[in-house]
Parts: sequence; C-alpha cells; structure tokens
Amino acid sequence: MPKETSQRHIKVVLVVEDETPIGDSLVQIICSETPHCALLATNAFQAEEQVKTLMPDLFLLDHRLPKRSGLELYDRLHSQEAFQHIPAIFMTANLSAYELEQRGVTLIKKPFNLNELLDTINAVLENEPC
Repeated sequence: MPKETSQRHIKVVLVVEDETPIGDSLVQIICSETPHCALLATNAFQAEEQVKTLMPDLFLLDHRLPKRSGLELYDRLHSQEAFQHIPAIFMTANLSAYELEQRGVTLIKKPFNLNELLDTINAVLENEPC
C-alpha cells in the first residue's frame, strides 16, 4: 500500500494538570507540534473517569494534584491490568527521581523546556507499539 494512503494510528496523551491554563497550553502545544492528540484532566478523579472510555497511549502527569497526587494516580492506574502497559511522564520539581525509577517512568523537571518535553513525548511514544 502506498505510504500516503496508509492510515497511521494517532496516539493519545492524557495530560493531568490541575492548573488549567498550563494544562490547556500543554494540550494545544502537543496537538499542534506533534502528530499526537492530547486531552486534559484537571485532577486524578477526572483522569480516572476519562480512562473508562478512552485508552490513552501516554500519561503526562503533574505530581502535585489536589486530593490525590500524580504518583498515587499512576499507582492506582498501573495496578489495573488494562493500564499496566501505558507509559508515563511526570512533570515535577519536587519528586525524587528514585520514586520514579522504581516504577520505570520518565521525569521532566519543572521548569522544563517545551522542546525537551515534546522530544521526550515523541521518544516515549515511538518506543510503544500502536
């Protein structure tokens, strides 16, 4: 089949960020600067509701979320078989790299460079099967 007529699986990034302006900006940047689609959840509970109907290809998680941290959300989701294969990138300034290394997830230290974040998203998603 010619390359231009083959359909490519668009990967979905679930951004979990409680500061809506930051989350909206991340979604817009990911959608415009990568071949991926992004959706925003502003807290862990909203993220858990979204994954009931959407199977993201990547979690982009803020660590400091209200009521349940990004790390707690990650652990809850990854305890379920359906989500164990989904990689995660954490955005934080105050979480020990050791905590994330134990879980095999990627860390982007805040404040981060947008190009570094986009490169990391692309690298993580390229390593995942469609």
